[in-house]
Amino acid sequence: MINVGILGLGGLGKAAAQVLSQKQEMRLVAVCDRSGYAYDPQGLDYRQLTLTPADNGIQILQQKPIDAFFLALPNLPNTFMAEVAEDFSRSGWRGVLVDALKRTSAMEQILALNDQLQQSQITYMTGCGATPGLLTAAAVVAAQSFSEVHKVEIRFGVGIANWTAYRATIREDIAHMPGYDLEKAKAMTDAEIEALLEQTNGILTLENMEHADDLMLERLGICHRSQVTVGGIVDTRNPKKPISTHMKLTGRTFEGKIATHTFTLGDETSMAANVCGPAFGYLKAGKQLHDRGIYGVFTAAEVMPQFVR
Repeated sequence: MINVGILGLGGLGKAAAQVLSQKQEMRLVAVCDRSGYAYDPQGLDYRQLTLTPADNGIQILQQKPIDAFFLALPNLPNTFMAEVAEDFSRSGWRGVLVDALKRTSAMEQILALNDQLQQSQITYMTGCGATPGLLTAAAVVAAQSFSEVHKVEIRFGVGIANWTAYRATIREDIAHMPGYDLEKAKAMTDAEIEALLEQTNGILTLENMEHADDLMLERLGICHRSQVTVGGIVDTRNPKKPISTHMKLTGRTFEGKIATHTFTLGDETSMAANVCGPAFGYLKAGKQLHDRGIYGVFTAAEVMPQFVR
């Protein structure tokens, strides 16, 4: 049994807690957000989470026998996730950390901590959501048919009934839009976001996003980061996906033929399913590495996720 903690109780964190309730190999023992924390070594019921108020909930949980944490935290500002990783490194805690980071620049900060996390005996799995994550890993597998990869195109569709269920995720998405950045998105009030969504009929159209899929694929020598494009459409008023989420990889085979592999996710799978499922699959893989004394930072493109029963 792997004892798991979740940091962040927004839409993603709450969904992650629900996902864990259906697993036999993992047990939710801790949660933490800005208002406090909860801990029970026998397991927490995601439907009845009562938080103990505390400003230092993460520090308290770092002293508990918890095998791994899913960092379901908003990376606002862009240095936040790296700061959390450094805090764990200094705390003396040993185990597995998993994130679902999006931005290339944020992942570069995590990768720069490799030696420090290695010395702290922490195994850190980064970019383990849907994109980066599941779709990046699919691109790695798809690339094997080719001797030369020409381009990787990732397009995602997200449908949610109300943007307030995923406030942090929507803020990060807005930061990718023309005229916005992370600082501006972080400073926006809920009313300002409502006004923006009113102008767009609840639709966010995102093109040429700064997504770490490019860095992950470049690190493996599959293609140059400039050959990777990520974009999508987010409907904040309708749970139905506006487009199907898919990855297309185009390349040249050893016979000299040009072909494209396409990997399409079922429209019925939600953003939460496609982020939390892979995150826990990578958490299990990270635990296996950690148990073998393998520490440091790994991306979702470098390690195969393990299915969590």
